Amino acid sequence: MKKICIIFVLFFMGISVCLAEEDLTPSAKSAILIDKASGEVLYEKNADEKRPPASMTKLASMLIVMEEIDKGNLSFTDEVTISEEAANMGGSQVFLEAGEVYPVSSLLKGVAIASGNDAVVALAEKVAGSTGAFVDMMNKKMKEIGANNTNFVNPHGLDAENHYSTARDMATIARNLLKYETILEYTSIYEEYLEKNDGTKTWLVNTNKVVCV
Repeated sequence: MKKICIIFVLFFMGISVCLAEEDLTPSAKSAILIDKASGEVLYEKNADEKRPPASMTKLASMLIVMEEIDKGNLSFTDEVTISEEAANMGGSQVFLEAGEVYPVSSLLKGVAIASGNDAVVALAEKVAGSTGAFVDMMNKKMKEIGANNTNFVNPHGLDAENHYSTARDMATIARNLLKYETILEYTSIYEEYLEKNDGTKTWLVNTNKVVCV
């Protein structure tokens, strides 16, 4: 999957940023830099161009999961049985097997650390009963937060027709996700083992190279 958007979100207040009138992201087709607290745009480049969001789709998926936890409809300790559909997902994965049982917290680590397509599908099924119903929740949420140039057809981001977003919308999604600060306990992990019921472990390494060891 190609990374076609770069999103920068400022996490610290009181920082004065001075950006020159130049292309600060020459390798990116679209990019945006925003202030987390105010939403002020500090830098942008083709920020409203619709493009395949790839695994950044999982920002929206995690937003739905965190919102459901906040509402009390889901908890980190809830158990999730892995379906055949989840286990057979392609692309990046954490190698879940059908019939295995994991708590929501472990699957969330699989998404946040290793961008696991199998893990996010398992969570989608737990939350909504099916990936289709979960995608409906995602798209409804996009309208609520003003991400109007976004449409999802799956929760993982594998390329599909009519699956698109923009750098600006992705920044909006990220900003809304950060309202649930607990998510940082997952996204800030550089490496960790995902332990299976039989005691075997899968090593997870964060795909975000900005995260320090």
